[in-house]
Amino acid sequence: MPQNIVVSQPEDLTVAWAQRVVKLHEPHTLVTQVDLVSVEVGTTTRIRLAVTYHAETALPRRWFVKLPSLAWRARFITALPQLLETEIRFYQELAKAVPIALPVCLAAQSRWGLGSILVLADIEEHGALPGEPHDVLSAAQAGLVVDGLARFHARFWHQHGTVPRYRWLAGRVRQVEDHLGTVLAVPLMQQGLRRSGAAVPVGLHQAALHYARNRRRAMRFLSALPQTLVHHDCHPGNLFWQQHQAGLLDWQLVRIGEGVSDVAYFLATALEPEQRRLCETGLLARYAQQLHSHGITDVDSGQLNGRYRAHLVYAFEAMVVTLAVGDMMPTASNLELIRRTATAVEDLDAFAALPI
Repeated sequence: MPQNIVVSQPEDLTVAWAQRVVKLHEPHTLVTQVDLVSVEVGTTTRIRLAVTYHAETALPRRWFVKLPSLAWRARFITALPQLLETEIRFYQELAKAVPIALPVCLAAQSRWGLGSILVLADIEEHGALPGEPHDVLSAAQAGLVVDGLARFHARFWHQHGTVPRYRWLAGRVRQVEDHLGTVLAVPLMQQGLRRSGAAVPVGLHQAALHYARNRRRAMRFLSALPQTLVHHDCHPGNLFWQQHQAGLLDWQLVRIGEGVSDVAYFLATALEPEQRRLCETGLLARYAQQLHSHGITDVDSGQLNGRYRAHLVYAFEAMVVTLAVGDMMPTASNLELIRRTATAVEDLDAFAALPI
């Protein structure tokens, strides 16, 4: 049985703890010092560490550690669907097959009754630039992300039903998450709309609440074409940039779903509305073309555009619910992403694309 590396508080990340992690990679390398660089609390508690060794080593000197959130509301909303545990299992079982840049995983462990921990190499050590949730991407950057999403989606296209190791992605944990989302949909939407203020046009409120009351039906429609592995939380704060290529962080919501859902979520959150209006049709065509270049030929452009429009609703809901729960994203960034997603939903009359 592997050594226990699970801890519950940032102050538990000691030299002795780091030594247990290092032993997984270089048993004879000694850790001499661990310094806490920063602690951020959101959907998880995110900790940056500076680690000093007794000699030269290939191991990173900056670590990024994720623990369950220290904020009680965020912890409650993420504990039942086991979001951190899902990300841990992603790194343990799927990450090596993902054809898009990811952080290097140093250790990942979940222990029943004790907790969970994910230890990654800090992407900034080698010059990568992490995104911020409120970042605005250029059309050129958006194109690079769309290319990466197409490559990622193509890798897992149609495999979920035939490869047993992927089936957990649609199993009990996802069912709990869907049930929780349905039960809390109306009160969270009401609370989020109240807190959003001018970020959501008043004309969208009735449709948003109707969607929340009929969320189960809407989710069945949005899940009707499960084709591939999706990130499901592809906003600018979960991107990083290295050598002009985009990578993806935060795989807590990874699941089987429709590839274009990631594209809708990304374009609605990452582009200013004016830029999105100008380039979204072209970027959707680029996504379809990239899929085709990777051997995916069963993509209908007309259907793709319609599904893109419908999936914008989830991006809007996710941002509004994030605000309603609180402690999951900086409020100013959250409000900005609500503004962008609400504008996208309004521009394309996305609620009308749902058969509810």
